[in-house]
Amino acid sequence: MSLKIEKLGFAPDFVDYSEALELQQKIHAKVAAEEQQNTVLLLEHQPVITAGKRTGDHEYPVGDSIPVVKIDRGGKLTWHGPGQLVGYPIVRLPEPIDVVRYVRICEDVMIETLAELGIDGQRVEGRSGVWILREGQQDRKIAQIGIRVAQNTTMHGFAINCSNDLDPFSSFVPCGITDAGVTSISDQLGKTVNPADIVDLVEQKLQDHADQLAKVFAPTGTEDSSVSLPWAK
Repeated sequence: MSLKIEKLGFAPDFVDYSEALELQQKIHAKVAAEEQQNTVLLLEHQPVITAGKRTGDHEYPVGDSIPVVKIDRGGKLTWHGPGQLVGYPIVRLPEPIDVVRYVRICEDVMIETLAELGIDGQRVEGRSGVWILREGQQDRKIAQIGIRVAQNTTMHGFAINCSNDLDPFSSFVPCGITDAGVTSISDQLGKTVNPADIVDLVEQKLQDHADQLAKVFAPTGTEDSSVSLPWAK
């Protein structure tokens, strides 16, 4: 087994972003040292806007009631909150290290998940994430990805818009892209599909790609030495 999936808080038990970030950092240290198995956290957050390293001062939302957290991933601004499935793969990358390949595999996981639901998610050249393309319409992003790699080990990850309100994205320019919009699974299917409805499918797709996503190793730590997961279900 090269990948351990942990399902944390889902509605109504949303996970605070700062607490999840601290948990990621602790797990990252363990996985980087190969003391804990490659781990993916799947969850729903309380409302938050995160700002990646490329966010300019002029891009921050003004007068927004949603908290903004500066973080060390790539990219710019995005929103997380209820109705959006977030995945944090904390994995040792396989050799040779290829970060672009890793991002593409994460996109494959999301594209394949959407395909199972009857949604044609696609890539757009020069842009990360998964998109809905319609002739004569503005491209719309349905899933995003933003990562950090340190010590050959990833953190942060991906998010799939399921049933979340899309209005919060209007308070800033999502991912710094001015000529595109956002959408969700529920918006595309015309019915409510919540993160809990697709989490098992996402887990299956992650396991299908486990050996591509993560280095296979035998952790040197014991189960007792692994980072505890306070919200694990």
